[in-house]
Amino acid sequence: MRKLMLSIFSFVLALPAMADVERRVANNGNLVMEDVPEIPAEIADSLNRYQNVRSAGVVAWSGDGKSVFINTRFGDVSSLHRVDMPGGARHQVTFYKEPLGEVVRQPGGSKLVLTRDAGGNEFSQVFLLDPAGGDAPMLTDGESRNTAVVWDREGRRLAYQSTARNGASNDIWMMDPEAPGDTKIVLESPDGSWWGPVGFSKSASKMLVANYVSITDSRVNLLDLDTGDVTLLAGSAASPSVNVPLAFDDENDGFWLITDRAGEFNMLAWQAMEPGAEPEYVTADIPWNVEGGAISEDRRRMAFAVNEGGRSALYLLDPQSRRYRRVDSIPVGLLGGLEFSPDGSRLALTINTARSPSDAYVLYLGSSALEYGKLERWTYSEVGGLDTTTFREPELIEYPTFDEVDGKRRQIPAWLYRPAGTGPFPVVISIHGGPEGQARPAFSSTYQLWLEKLGVAVLVPNVRGSAGYGKTYVKLDNGFSREDSVRDIGALLDWIETQPDLDQDRVAVFGGSYGGYMVLASAVHFSDRLKAAVDIVGISSFVTFLENTQDYRRDLRRVEYGDERDPEMRAHLEKISPVNNVEKIKIPMFVVQGENDPRVPVTESIQIVEALRERGDTVWYMNALNEGHGYRKKENRDIYQQATVLFLQTYLLGD
Repeated sequence: MRKLMLSIFSFVLALPAMADVERRVANNGNLVMEDVPEIPAEIADSLNRYQNVRSAGVVAWSGDGKSVFINTRFGDVSSLHRVDMPGGARHQVTFYKEPLGEVVRQPGGSKLVLTRDAGGNEFSQVFLLDPAGGDAPMLTDGESRNTAVVWDREGRRLAYQSTARNGASNDIWMMDPEAPGDTKIVLESPDGSWWGPVGFSKSASKMLVANYVSITDSRVNLLDLDTGDVTLLAGSAASPSVNVPLAFDDENDGFWLITDRAGEFNMLAWQAMEPGAEPEYVTADIPWNVEGGAISEDRRRMAFAVNEGGRSALYLLDPQSRRYRRVDSIPVGLLGGLEFSPDGSRLALTINTARSPSDAYVLYLGSSALEYGKLERWTYSEVGGLDTTTFREPELIEYPTFDEVDGKRRQIPAWLYRPAGTGPFPVVISIHGGPEGQARPAFSSTYQLWLEKLGVAVLVPNVRGSAGYGKTYVKLDNGFSREDSVRDIGALLDWIETQPDLDQDRVAVFGGSYGGYMVLASAVHFSDRLKAAVDIVGISSFVTFLENTQDYRRDLRRVEYGDERDPEMRAHLEKISPVNNVEKIKIPMFVVQGENDPRVPVTESIQIVEALRERGDTVWYMNALNEGHGYRKKENRDIYQQATVLFLQTYLLGD
């Protein structure tokens, strides 16, 4: 009977769309659904445990170094908690209705700076939290966008990026948090690129400033806070390269940075403070990207992480000798959130593996900069009662695409999750956003849910333009080469046809943000080879996207996608935009959006939904009125995940 009802249901939904849209709401009217059927109770019940998986990310040490602050969820959104010992209880500190953004501890003190926005609009405000009393007054104006908060080394002043001047420019401001009304601009952004503070000198008279133009063009500047003079230290418009400042060294005669000036990959380097100085490349023998680093308050220790083909490795560095050592006790997976304790004797970090969600760990350090002892796990996040030892780990595969490198077909890396059984399995191709992102083998309750409940294989490709594979690879989809990345999906469909355990006749595409564009573009080009598509906050027209995205990020996106004000580029963007090719889409579509999205405006989803409806195509539409670029509230995320399962059951698995 259940199979019969599903077949009837699938047939009815496959009929041409009627003039009237079936509309309903949930979650106190905040989640609007159009032509999304009621979720059967058995789907909600069967997914319940997967939707109650938690995680815990390290954000800061306490001022006395005895406790670790983490960001975790025990309600509808993530909140700040304090953990006092390995495996200890989580003491909730904040109780907001919106999730937290940044958390930065006051050097030499106990207070914390927090940021949070409203409804996912990303216009974050800065708050000063006293963890003991819980008071957190707002320091900023409540209207502008404020991010990248940095304390000076004495814990007296804050520097941060803000759009308060005109709503568009990414300026650097400074304030005394004890007198937040006394704020001033210390650097006015001269263009539409990203400018942000990184660190203060020991005397607090100078500041390292990052200037991000694109993923392949970033620069380091020195700001004299007494005179206002700005000196370019690394990078240039004439010769674009990656230059990401990390910190001043101990004597303030140089600084640490990550740069790709010496090769394909991002290296850790030290550079003297004089303009035009050449960097000293410290990790030149590591053929992978250094993806981040941290320095202790006394500047005697450093730690950095390396992205080795998608997995993370941790290294300790002696800043004086420049020697470094790999930490071999780190589980295979991903790591982040590197935070030295105030006295530099321990390193807190977040570790995530394919079979365990993110949790807080502490590495105990030895007497020298390169010595370390045991690694202790401080949190054990709940996994909804699931046995994660049975979770399927992904396999790294490579498949050939359409062009050649050195006379051989270019290989595209991808992660393949296979369900239990023998197949042939239906396939969901999950495409990451960015486009300069990277699919990595992280813990994913969503993928495991699909594997177990739907019996599908999940393929997660890193098409051209993805980060992590060198600067040449990341540039391959820029400008007029945009659709080459879509052709990589076509090559993946070719590869699926060669795999006897994968069902080439039952393939769906899924993705968010730029991945949402890739989903729509794949539906345009490969509808004859696909069964269904799930587009989450995706770009349906590059021209309207660039015209309507928030002012503070428009120029940043033009560098990647092309400038729509140029007639030739505009014609190209119009030509490749999915909304202008909607007649080629022949598969059911599920479109998911947040009303307050500042990056990909809600209009991008509205116009593709309307265009599909005008043609009588099958399209489900979900819009959360209290969300932005993705769903952060559990009540919305739960229904979206349930609807996705129903959609895939109906159109990918159904006959």
